[in-house]
Amino acid sequence: MTTQPVPGSARRAATTWEALFRAQVTLMRRFQADDVWVELSIREYDVLFTLSRAEDGRMRLRDLNENVLLAQSSLSRMVERLEGRGLVTRAPAPDDARGTLVGLTDAGSRLQRQVGRRHVRAMGQYVGRALDDDEQAELVRLLTKLRAAQAGIPDWTPHD
Repeated sequence: MTTQPVPGSARRAATTWEALFRAQVTLMRRFQADDVWVELSIREYDVLFTLSRAEDGRMRLRDLNENVLLAQSSLSRMVERLEGRGLVTRAPAPDDARGTLVGLTDAGSRLQRQVGRRHVRAMGQYVGRALDDDEQAELVRLLTKLRAAQAGIPDWTPHD
């Protein structure tokens, strides 16, 4: 078996991904260590935040799953716990009895905003002190482009 050299563009992509991944890991470790997560874990906050961005504060469970960093089974259990705490509601989807709608309660919305304000201040410190406004805008533009492009890029397959 012979090893093919990695083309320059693939090498650049690997370097780019590594830089993005390491920056994300470094920031997530800082965020997780913050005294922000008293009332909610960072993952619970992610669920409430994602719901807060939905048009009416509700999403199908499957759509919520596509936007948070949890496996479907873990998300289902977390939603049950959040419902038990009065932070979200679950209901059958009106157009599909198999689907579940998850929605923020008023208490969930208040808690999301309360924790979110603290989290945004931490982001301001960690990101805002590292990148100026123009650099942040450019990074958002590039990452948005990268994410949006994935739908049109076929899955990778080895060519051995």
